[in-house]
This record gives sequence, C-alpha cells and structure tokens, in this order.
Amino acid sequence: MNYTYTGRKTKEISFPLGGIGTGSIGLGGNGSLIDWEILNRPNKRSINAFSHISIKAERNGQVMDARVLQGDLQPPYMGQSRRGAGSHSGYGFGPDIPTMAGLPHFRNVEFQGQFPIAVLRFSEPGFPGHVSMTAYNPFIPLNDRDSSIPGAFFEVELENTWGEELLYTVCLSTGNPSDDKQTLNSYERCRKEAGGTVHLLKLSSRLSDPGHPGHGDLCMATDAADISYQQYWYRGEWLDTLEMFWRDFGEPGKLANRVYTDHSSSDKVRKDMASLAAHVAVGPGGKRKVRFVICWSFPNVHNFWNPEQEGTTFWNNYYNTLFSDSTASAKYALEHWQRLYGETLAFKNALFESTLPEVVKEAVSANLSVLKTPTTLRLADGSFYGFEGCLEDEGSCEGSCTHVWNYAYALPFLFPRLERSMRDLDYRYNQRWDGKMSFRLMLPPGREASQFRACADGQFGGVIKMYRDWKISGDTEWLRTHWEAIKQSIAFAWAKTNEDRWDPEQTGVLTGRLHHTLDMELFGPSSWLNGFYLGALQAGARMARHLGETDTAELYERLFRSGKAWTDGHLFNGEFYGHRIDLSDKSILLTFGEEAVRRYWHEERHEIKYQIGQGCAIDQVVAQWHANLCGLGELFDREQTITALKALYRFNYKPSLRNEANTWRLFALNDEAGMVICSWPEGAYKPYVPVPYATEMMTGMEYQAASHMIQEGLVEEGVSIVQSIRDRYDGEKRNPWNEMECGSNYARSMASYSLLNAFGGFQFDAVRGMIGFHPVRLSEGRFQTFWSLGSGWGTFEMSDTCATLRLLGGGLGLLSFALPLERLRRVRSVSIGGLSIGFQVGGSVIQFNEEAFIGTQQALVLHFHTN
Repeated sequence: MNYTYTGRKTKEISFPLGGIGTGSIGLGGNGSLIDWEILNRPNKRSINAFSHISIKAERNGQVMDARVLQGDLQPPYMGQSRRGAGSHSGYGFGPDIPTMAGLPHFRNVEFQGQFPIAVLRFSEPGFPGHVSMTAYNPFIPLNDRDSSIPGAFFEVELENTWGEELLYTVCLSTGNPSDDKQTLNSYERCRKEAGGTVHLLKLSSRLSDPGHPGHGDLCMATDAADISYQQYWYRGEWLDTLEMFWRDFGEPGKLANRVYTDHSSSDKVRKDMASLAAHVAVGPGGKRKVRFVICWSFPNVHNFWNPEQEGTTFWNNYYNTLFSDSTASAKYALEHWQRLYGETLAFKNALFESTLPEVVKEAVSANLSVLKTPTTLRLADGSFYGFEGCLEDEGSCEGSCTHVWNYAYALPFLFPRLERSMRDLDYRYNQRWDGKMSFRLMLPPGREASQFRACADGQFGGVIKMYRDWKISGDTEWLRTHWEAIKQSIAFAWAKTNEDRWDPEQTGVLTGRLHHTLDMELFGPSSWLNGFYLGALQAGARMARHLGETDTAELYERLFRSGKAWTDGHLFNGEFYGHRIDLSDKSILLTFGEEAVRRYWHEERHEIKYQIGQGCAIDQVVAQWHANLCGLGELFDREQTITALKALYRFNYKPSLRNEANTWRLFALNDEAGMVICSWPEGAYKPYVPVPYATEMMTGMEYQAASHMIQEGLVEEGVSIVQSIRDRYDGEKRNPWNEMECGSNYARSMASYSLLNAFGGFQFDAVRGMIGFHPVRLSEGRFQTFWSLGSGWGTFEMSDTCATLRLLGGGLGLLSFALPLERLRRVRSVSIGGLSIGFQVGGSVIQFNEEAFIGTQQALVLHFHTN
C-alpha cells in the first residue's frame, strides 16, 4: 500500500494544512487550494478568489510552457456552489472559474497522503520537466507550540529533463481575505539568522479595527534567492483580473509589480489578489527546490454560535501570543524549516514504518488530521477546546463534549499537556457544587455552565481520563489539585441532589435515568453505562490509595466489587451484555415526572421509546476497552467479554448494506461494509422506537470495537472492521481525511489511535517509571511500532535477539520495563548507548537497579538469550 490516490480517487480529497487550533487550508486532491478555514470558523467548500500555484519554464528568453500546478478537476461538471466563488456560479453554470480548471494544468497528478505530509507528483507531456510538491504543517509529538503554527507549508521540486539549462518560475497567488475593500498588500524582506533572505507579501486592510472579529492578515513568503511579485493583480470588471494575470505570467521573465494608491477596490465581486514568484535555473538532469508558506493571523475569537446574554467577550487565539502577525509566523516557519520538517518527517516515518497492517496505519494517521481542522481551538493560555466536528460554517456541537472526546485517544498520548488542559477546564468550570458535571464547556470560560442533565458516560469517563492522564504524565501534584472534584464527581452517583437517581443506594449499579452519547436516556441498568461507573470506581480507588485516602479507596472498591458481580451475573445473556428494562412498565417513567412520560412513552405501542432492551450494542463493553488502554484491569469477566465481542461481530458487522434498513444518517450504504450501533438478533425483541442512531455506522465506535477485538485476540475481525471503514473513505466517495459523524472532521474518529496501543499491547505508568509492550502478533519474527508518552516519543522494536526502545524526541526515565513473560526470561543484558544497566527480573517486569534515562536519539536495548 503506497497511500496514493489518482484520477477519480482524488475527487473528494481535502488534506488540512494548519496548526492545532489555528484553522487550516485544504489541499485538494488535484493540488488546488480549497476549504479556506482560517477565520476562526469552518468554511467548507470554500475558495479564496483565484488562489493557486502556477509554474512556467523558459529557455533562451522564451516561455516553453506555463501551467497551473493542478491536475484535472474531477466530475461532475454541472456546477456546484462554492463559498467565495462569486456570482454566476452554482448548478447550471459549470465548474466555478476560480477552480482554475479552465487554464492549462497538468494532465496527471498522484496524491500520496501520509498525514501529516502530502506529496503530489505532476506529469504533463507538454511540460519540460518533472514537478512534485510536498505540503505539510509541523506535527511533532509533545511539541504543541510548533504544532500550532498558523500556516500551510509547500516545497516544490523541479527536475529538468531537458537537454539544456532551463529557467523555472513557481508562483503562489492568493486573495486578500479582507471584506472591506480597503485592502493593503505590502512587500517586505528580512534576513534569516542562518543566512539568506525571506521575502513576504502581507495582505491586510487599511481600515482593520484591532478589536473587530475579522481583524487580521494573511502572508505569502518564500526564502528563494531570486524573486518577483505583484502586490496587486489588475483591477477591472468582469474577469479582467484573471485575464491580465495569466497574460502577465505567460510572458518571459519576472512579474512586473503593480501598486494602487487608491486602496479602495473597484471590483465589488472579486477580491484583490497578489502573487509572489520564485525563479530558479536548473541545469540538464538537475533538481532544485522552492519553498513557500501561507500564514495567517486572525487573533480575535468570540462565541458567535452561542452568544452570551449580555455583551460579547473576545479572547485571543493562542497563536497570537506566539506571533504578532502573519509575517512573524512566516518568518519563523522559514527560519526553522529544516528542523520543523525533519521532526515532522521523523514522526511520520516512525508511524508508517511500524509493522502494523497498512490499513491500520492509514486509519491512525488519517484521523490525526482532526487536530489540524476548525474542530479545535486553543484559548489564549494555550488550553485546548474542541467541538465535536464541523458544520459547513460553524462548529458542530460545542463544548469539548465529554462523551464524544472520551473516544479520542490521539491527543492524550501525542500532546498530553493539551489533554490535561481539558481536565483542568472541565473540573474548574463544569462542576456543580454537588459533583454534577456539565458535559459541554461554555465559552468563554467562566460563563454560566449548561443546566442540562449530567451525562453518565461523560461524567465517569472524565474520572477514567483523569487516571490515564496522571499515569501518562506522572504528575501527582496535578492530580492533587483536582482530587476533591474527582471524588465529588464519583459521589454524584448517590447524591441526594442527583435528579436522575443513578445509584442512590450505593450498590455499584446505575439504575436511574441515564443520559449518554446517543443523545437520549436509558432507564435501568446496562453494561454500557455501568461499565463507565465501574471504571471510575476502579480508577478512583487506585488514585485514593496513592494519595493515602484508605477509607475512600475501600468505599470505591466495595462498590466496584458489588457492581462488577451484579453486572457479570445479570447483564450477560450467554452471548452478549445488554440492558435490563421492562419496556411496558410506564411507572419507570412516572418516577421521573410527566416530562419523562411525554418524551419517552409510546402511547400507541404502550412501551418506552429510545431503549436498547434485548439489543446487541456496539458499546456494550466499551469501558473494558478504556480499562485495557489505561491499565485499569478487569471490569467485566474476560471470557464473557470475548464471547460478547464475538457476538458483536457476528450480529452487528454487515459485510454489505444492500439489504439493510437504515432510517438514520447515511454514513455507509449500498455494498459498503461496517458495524452498526445496535442490532437485535433473531429471537430478541426490538422496540418499535429503539435507541437513536441504531442503524448508523459511526467510525469512532467502529474503531473502539475493532481495537477492543484486537486487544482480546480477535485480530482478523478487528482489522476487517478497520478495512471496511477505510474502503468507504477512498477519495472518490468520501474524503480520506474527513471521517464524518455529526459533521466533518469528527473528534470521535480519533479512537483509531488506540489501534496502535492495542497492537503493541502498550503499557505505561509514569508515576512508577514503567513502560511495556505485549505485541498481539509478530510479523516475520519481528514487531515495530510508534509510541508516545508524557516526556518522550519514539519507536519500539522486538525481534528474536533483542528489544529496542528508541527515543526520537524528549527524554524518558525508567525504573522498569514490561515484556511478554517468555521474553523476560530470556533477557541477558540491558544497555543504553553501549553502557550496561543493572537489572533483575521480578514478576512481569524487569526492574532496573537505578533509573535508566534515555535521551533523544538514544536507545534502551534489552538483549535476549537465543534459543
């Protein structure tokens, strides 16, 4: 698998280029610049005037060929409305003119996408040379600062296949994003510390008010030695601007600059455009590279989607605390290009050189892109905030929604400081005095919290995540700052003020009215939601013991034992875990008042609506998946769990949807395959109005089920689910870098990251200085994977002769190392950089005689006795 898309398979591609919380620009499958989402909100299906990259070749002062650096625009060609396309666009007008599809372009393009890096290769018989382009934004584990640069990075490589020297010009053109028609496009240059010059075109407005929501600027920059530029394209009516630019560009030599002293654009439809060109001479058979960045700065953010009742509060984008404007970030990008690209490439290679199945690596990589889309924001202090996903022009479902972000396992391992900031915000602003947690954080922080009912999986998932993040960071002082809030959150289950009466008698079983991620409430106990309660009790007990609160730990342990025994004994039906409820018992609803009756009672069928009942639900043992990933141990009986996962695959995995009835959203259809949220096997009673979304396929839930199967040894079943998902996102039918649910770039899809840890059997405990791996299988006698923790990241490799933990970034201090027992018994020596480390084997780990510290580019090697 080479992760390459061609022809019609490039149609739906939009590869996001931007920093964490900065917004992004989409790189289209044919090389076009689309989805300009840089103004602190989504902007799907948008373009920015005639923004594009173009290229020409000259010989002896004559232009041999000039083209837009794009491949064919893929059908349909009846026309579709794009934001920013202007008038005379949409259905019945053909493709929009700003797609640049009407100008000469390259016949073929290959789009190789291995997020965070895309490589495009262009070919055209009429063009004298080979052209490729690498595009990315820095993605460096643990380095959230450099991974939050508001910019898109491009490097164009030119290979001269002609028999003599040719002069190539690569030209980047973008539109001024200002809407006030008082545009100001200015050129400046500065020296790089390492030598050379950075050339910049800054696109802003003369009238911009620093306090206005739209205040900001955009910058194009290059460090090419020989450049030319046009501060403004020709202003005129109709399509004069494009006519004149293409005429200018097609002439031999450099662009002639154009400046307008009247800064009021006379064109009421088109935006002012500017171009920055780099010129390089390449000898026969030679290669040269040209670098460009597009950076932006729109610092003012406000809550336009759910405004405050009194006035509007603006806050600064985090990136504005790092860079004063777009030129500052562009200078930084070009000054540090080698390091930023080198470390991003090291991460990409570490991930893709893993011995995991190719489709698994693709799934892990593709969904990391969510972090670089408008799904994410960073507040002024750097704290992380996430929507669930993106609508076309605003975020989808605000508030770092706890029951959705429960599934998103990329951030806590790759950028743990940002994940911990979510816990900080949650426990500071979302908790009521009695422990009730709002599951959506209102912006700006500090405004009144949501008064909606608490969400069981979100509330108890937060405790599990707190335990996980403590183990990743090893920071017990941080845990102490939230400990009282954590205890209150758990105790809300039996609080007298809990309106939904989750566990009033402290039985360890949730039996009340339970809101959940499928947006309604279950009544009565289910393994799905009780599993979260058990996980929170287990996590709470372990944290309490570490902090010396024995009485608290014993209370949680008692509830855990009682709840686990009841769940295993009463909610497992011999095939799978379920939900216990008498659907015909109206009194269950009456307990919660007339509102519950009005909403949930099916008067015609005399049963309770929106329940699972005897169904087989995709998340029935999701809490055990969390427990495996976080090191919490057994929440459900293991043999029963494996049996339930087998049943889940048998009943919910659909190899074809051709004959399946889906009354909900169509995330898969026809002969596509995947796993539905809930099924009712033959002989099971299906409610007339069952749990919402029952027949949908949500990739985040599919990934957790697949990952859990792999954890429990059902590897082929798990991989087949992953393959089915990625077959749906093939570039033609859907965008490979945009797995949908409630909108685009959906956070839950980052459950795919857990596949890495599942295959590696990854264990961690930074509190005790432990790391470990128990691979589920070897490939040709060896295993290799990527890993990341709170202070370091790198690769792990195991063969028949040794196991090697390599640090590619950060540092890691270890007191013990876990491996499969068979390998532990064979360890003969341990070394770092050739220096021996004293050790002893104890239980399931190797204990080092003193802390073993591994620095960047160092490796800890465990040498085995050979058979």
